[in-house]
Amino acid sequence: QVQLMESGGGLVQPGGSLRLSCAASGRISSIISMGWYRQAPGKQRELVAQISSGGSTNYADSVKGRFTISRDNAKNTVYLQMNSLKPEDTAVYYCDADVIYYDQRRVYWGQGTQVTVSS
Repeated sequence: QVQLMESGGGLVQPGGSLRLSCAASGRISSIISMGWYRQAPGKQRELVAQISSGGSTNYADSVKGRFTISRDNAKNTVYLQMNSLKPEDTAVYYCDADVIYYDQRRVYWGQGTQVTVSS
């Protein structure tokens, strides 16, 4: 099994910044990609940003230019630096990891961390 431990959420004022972290541990041979999703009340979960093992990134249009995803492959950790936060960024943020362990491949999810942007 693989565990994803998220941290860094909280309450921040509009225009502020937060940095989320997600560390994967357990039965891991390699991680193909890691990413961040978010789910606001009454809405579907949506992709925020994703990064491959080689460093290729993909962002939702709504966060381009404000959020930056990065990854430490040696630590199996992904980060999300969120700047210029807006009230509409308020959501529970989840990280995921597409993990290979020997001949098995599976996507794992973290428990989620709340991000609230409010004055």
